[in-house]
Amino acid sequence: MTKRRGWLLLTNDDGIEAVGFRLLVQALHKAGFPLAVLAPSSNHSATGMRINLMKPMTFRSRVDLVNDWGLDPHACPVHLYELDGTPCDTMIVALDGGLQRLVPGAVPQMVVSGINLGPNLSQDAYHSGTMGAAREAGLYGVPALASSFTMFDPEGMETAVDATVKAVEMICKRLPAVAANLGRPHGKMDTGYFTAWPTPNNDAQWLKNPEQALFEAFSNGDLMLNLNTPPHWNGAWACTRLGVRWYRNAVRFEGVGESETATFTIGAASVDHSPVLLGDCDAVEEGKASLSPLSVWPQSHPFALDEDLLAHGLEHTVDGWPAWLIQG
Repeated sequence: MTKRRGWLLLTNDDGIEAVGFRLLVQALHKAGFPLAVLAPSSNHSATGMRINLMKPMTFRSRVDLVNDWGLDPHACPVHLYELDGTPCDTMIVALDGGLQRLVPGAVPQMVVSGINLGPNLSQDAYHSGTMGAAREAGLYGVPALASSFTMFDPEGMETAVDATVKAVEMICKRLPAVAANLGRPHGKMDTGYFTAWPTPNNDAQWLKNPEQALFEAFSNGDLMLNLNTPPHWNGAWACTRLGVRWYRNAVRFEGVGESETATFTIGAASVDHSPVLLGDCDAVEEGKASLSPLSVWPQSHPFALDEDLLAHGLEHTVDGWPAWLIQG
């Protein structure tokens, strides 16, 4: 029997039956991770952090997928459920009591959202349901990884699966078996890694051990990771920030007068890219897997990470991995 690991809580935005999600569930199950799944019952791409308020959302067991996907719950626990809601809804329901209701005793080590079909680079961070779910998990104090395949055609998606499993294994080697900050029980505000604004020159706390500060930020859900893997991944990794790109000619107009419609299509006619230092778009164009540590909280929030600390994380890497993630 495979050695037991910490529970992973999985979701996505393409829907529970999406090919990328199936491949990821199969791969993580094979790797021996206990899996608890609560994913949207249908596609909710580009919903960002949309949530349903005052609307009952049905959730259902998908034991049929356990059989269809060739999973063996006797070898390693796997529980699949779907929710009639958005990616953020799945995290709110799961982390605010739903997971204990569906899988009693399962406390997640981390959340994995994806694998998304299509890139989540640059300003996609504001639209992506995949990233929205990971960010929502962080708001609940759970470390999270969002993962995307940078093509809209699923052919070659196995590269993203391989990269995601490798990232999850690397992360889980360092994380405690359960998310200690789940639900943010202590409301801690003196972490030493939050923004110092409006007080200047307040770096002294994290300067003593910046790698430990960054790891604690991730463990507490204040820092999330965003992974983008290209189809022709060369096996290399890059620690990145959000890059710069613009969608061009992505809207199609049809009809005339009052019946005229405008449709934003998946995949623009062209994407303009401006090279920037350590940009996620730049890394993907070079054939690397882009791993972006991102603050979960908005820049103006008191829990936003100190910008100098984030910069330190980008500058100190080992073979493209954040040093804080692999050193300890």
